[in-house]
Amino acid sequence: MFIDEIKIYAQAGHGGPGCIAFVHEAYRAKGGPSGGNGGRGGSVILEADHDLNNLINQYYVPRLIAHKGQHGLGKGMDGRAGKDMIVKVPCGTLIWKLPGDPASEAMSPVEEEEEEEETAPPKPMRLGTSERAVMRYHGDKRALEFSEIPEPAAPAGPSHLPEGAKLFADLTQNGQRIVLCQGGRGGLGNRNFATSRRQTPRFAQPGEPGDEGHFLFELRLMAEVGLVGYPNAGKSTLLSAISDARPKIAPYPFTTLHPQVGILVYPEDFSRLTVCDVPGLIAGAHNNVGLGHAFLRHIVRCKVLVLLLDMAGMDGREPWDDYLQLVEELGLYNPELLDRTRLVVANKMDEPAAVENLKKFKRKNRKMPVLPIAAAFDIGISEFKTAIRQAVVAASR
Repeated sequence: MFIDEIKIYAQAGHGGPGCIAFVHEAYRAKGGPSGGNGGRGGSVILEADHDLNNLINQYYVPRLIAHKGQHGLGKGMDGRAGKDMIVKVPCGTLIWKLPGDPASEAMSPVEEEEEEEETAPPKPMRLGTSERAVMRYHGDKRALEFSEIPEPAAPAGPSHLPEGAKLFADLTQNGQRIVLCQGGRGGLGNRNFATSRRQTPRFAQPGEPGDEGHFLFELRLMAEVGLVGYPNAGKSTLLSAISDARPKIAPYPFTTLHPQVGILVYPEDFSRLTVCDVPGLIAGAHNNVGLGHAFLRHIVRCKVLVLLLDMAGMDGREPWDDYLQLVEELGLYNPELLDRTRLVVANKMDEPAAVENLKKFKRKNRKMPVLPIAAAFDIGISEFKTAIRQAVVAASR
């Protein structure tokens, strides 16, 4: 089962309450307060792991609840801190904070920094960092020049994302961590409130509650190359021909019901490319027709898009019409996909009708290079491997 989107509830541990205690020992008259502090609550921490490829673990455990901190003890002993809950998710997971819950009221780390900057007094200029201002001179006058670099726009969320939901984190690097819910601080024991005038405080602080809320985990696979095409165009056959992946292959549409990932290894220098095969697209996929949005999001992170065409037209469609429809669907879903490097591949060239259709396709698209292959018979596979490698190198510059 492939899970690429799941709604979860996360709750950090509450801080333990402080202790009210006094020293009762022989030969220590009026020993004073000795209540210890409560332990902090455990936090819910997400960690990106490249060994995972879906969110199946969160499907079976949708409630992430960390341990609470223990209460303080006498003799000045602090309570034990709650154990942090570390949850591993695949690389490429987007965390959306949903509205209408306590988590939506809490500010994200970026919002907290902006709030502090608005309320705090202006900080002195940092001269030892890359954010240093440049001193400009004009005659006997001088001025400071600051360079403002615009922040990248946040990625668009799923179409069914509730209004008011905000992007909380984007985990893309292996080992990257983010605190989803911060544990509560433990309360202070009564020994912290002893003064010269109040030597026997009979009160202590309760522990602070931990953060909690509802979140949406959305997985967008991290792959350099994405295979895009109509159903039954031969994407799964091509993936099995260039890697050790073994997706289901059958002579009918929509054989692939969830994305398949294969690792292409070049034996000459042992370099690797990650190739993603998404289920077939049809007209109206940008409006969630067919499998639509469920898998179009997995090609957003791809550096190179391979448009695989059934040049034989075995399903009664013309290859040039398929190409125009695929480009249109990609542009309607996300206009940024039109700026990605595209490689047009003509598959099923072993069929008699494919040769004539390829000539017609080139006449209609004269300036577009087309790579002919027959994935089922390993024809043109070596040229295809070289082409996508060169395209990825060029796109990475």
